[in-house]
Amino acid sequence: MAKTYSKKSLVSQTMKPSKETISFLLGYSKALSIIKIHDKSFEIISN
Repeated sequence: MAKTYSKKSLVSQTMKPSKETISFLLGYSKALSIIKIHDKSFEIISN
């Protein structure tokens, strides 16, 4: 029977994004608009 080995995960459990990073990503996602015209799509970031 083959032995199964488990590897330690590469991502640390203590890795957490900062509040600034979360705020930036939420703001970016709110400002992003995708407009589809026929077979093309346009991404617009409105500040």
